[in-house]
Amino acid sequence: RALAAAARAHLRQAFLSAQVGVSGANFAIAETGSLVVVESEGNGRMCVTLPRTLITVMGIEKLVPTWRDLEVFLQLLPRSSTGERMNPYTSMWTGSTEGQRFHLVLLDNGRTATLADPRGRAALRCIRCSACLNVCPVYERVGGHAYGSVYPGPIGAVLSPQLTGVEANATLPFASTLCGACYDVCPVAIDIPSMLVHLRARAVEAKPRPVERAAMATAAWTMRSPRRYERALRALRLTRLLRGRRALPPPLSAWTNSRELPDPPKQTFRDWWASR
Repeated sequence: RALAAAARAHLRQAFLSAQVGVSGANFAIAETGSLVVVESEGNGRMCVTLPRTLITVMGIEKLVPTWRDLEVFLQLLPRSSTGERMNPYTSMWTGSTEGQRFHLVLLDNGRTATLADPRGRAALRCIRCSACLNVCPVYERVGGHAYGSVYPGPIGAVLSPQLTGVEANATLPFASTLCGACYDVCPVAIDIPSMLVHLRARAVEAKPRPVERAAMATAAWTMRSPRRYERALRALRLTRLLRGRRALPPPLSAWTNSRELPDPPKQTFRDWWASR
């Protein structure tokens, strides 16, 4: 509470003295040219009302046709984001008043290209509620910074590759278990798992991985024979000799550079079953 009070005292003075404010927008209404910012803290309202000059930067996908359409999203967003019936602060404005200036910057940045993709365009329906982040087992363990983008979580794994290129974000579509929890909770019914599979295919087409393909082919050959599979399990026990090694030579270093080497189980399921 003391830290929050100190931050409030410092930031409030900055808001009161600022001559220019830069904000985003949750929605824009084409019917009247109005913009909407929803929040829980109140700092956004100070940003859009106190400075003499306001610059709002907004992606073109935030545009809705009418106020009636906005009504639906204003009910969906707080319920899916914070579990509230409505946001504590909902700011709406149209243009500027006398003595103030307003500039609106509409961002494309790959959005029209995404819109042209029949398989990926639904990602632009996202209202940034973060419901998919809250249920994603991968996001729960790695956090937002691992995605390297302002769009983390499952929706970031499909948005970033489409907005800034699959080549630059080739690993993001694979950061998912495809469990489908994100699709279940999405208030606008974005089929994220299907998009992830689609983007995985594009990533593989853009940059084939012969070593990975050979490894998967070897694994398939091994698992087709119970005898070969059993011998592979026995060979796996030899990795116990590497216990305690934090740095392995290439290509195994790709794993140990950022992860601990897991120990194989003391007993395989086959051995356990045979001993019963």
